[in-house]
Amino acid sequence: MHKTLSASLFIITVFLLAAMPPQRPTLYIIGDSTVRNGSGKGSDGLWGWGSLISEHFDTTRLHIENHAIGGRSSRTFMTEGRWDKIMATLKPGDFVLMQFGHNDGGAINDTSRARGSIKGIGDETQEIDNMLTKKHEIVHTYGWYMKKYINDTKSKGATPIVCSPVPRNVWKEGKVERSGNSYSKWAAECAKSEGAYFIDLNDQIAQKYEAGYDEAKLKTEFFPGDHTHTNYAGAKFNAAAVVEGLQQLKDCKLNNFVATMAKK
Repeated sequence: MHKTLSASLFIITVFLLAAMPPQRPTLYIIGDSTVRNGSGKGSDGLWGWGSLISEHFDTTRLHIENHAIGGRSSRTFMTEGRWDKIMATLKPGDFVLMQFGHNDGGAINDTSRARGSIKGIGDETQEIDNMLTKKHEIVHTYGWYMKKYINDTKSKGATPIVCSPVPRNVWKEGKVERSGNSYSKWAAECAKSEGAYFIDLNDQIAQKYEAGYDEAKLKTEFFPGDHTHTNYAGAKFNAAAVVEGLQQLKDCKLNNFVATMAKK
């Protein structure tokens, strides 16, 4: 009797598991205010591209979580415990789309933000008593943090995709200023050395700006407040550029979830 009951329970369990719909993979997005501005709902008239990227994906098959937050660097997104929360739920088949750099050039230790990372991708460290958090901290390079995001993602069986920082509306001699000798370069080097996908948003979007805009026109159409933060139209433009760059990545499985037509 006991064996018959156990066999029946086993069969029922197998049947129920087979009937359950497969769990959707999750696309986690991490970054700064150019990826999600404020609440991410445009309450201040400013938007980041991560808040609008879902328009390009089939969200019946892909779950999207935009964890980017304004003012954070590759360092502070990690030291504030935000990355740990993602790691707690990250699973095989998921994706992490990351873009940092805009805030990494700030002060390493001060009483206002203390968010800077050491420039470069090496193993240099700086030991500090953080004047803002009142905690002892070992600060690493931008590259060290980016490599940790990449390798932590891979350790969970998920796919890391690194983006260089979107360009600002800053022009010199008729060209958009790029970060090709700093954060864009370092992001690319980290992606290459650690085996992650890379989208050069900085150069890709800068080329698009140069093809159809100048500084004044960009300010009017995309950058109403300052040279860094976009309005809805600018964020939509940048989100489309992210997906365009994604589709150029060979064998990246996230492309399997790109919608055939963006939602209106």
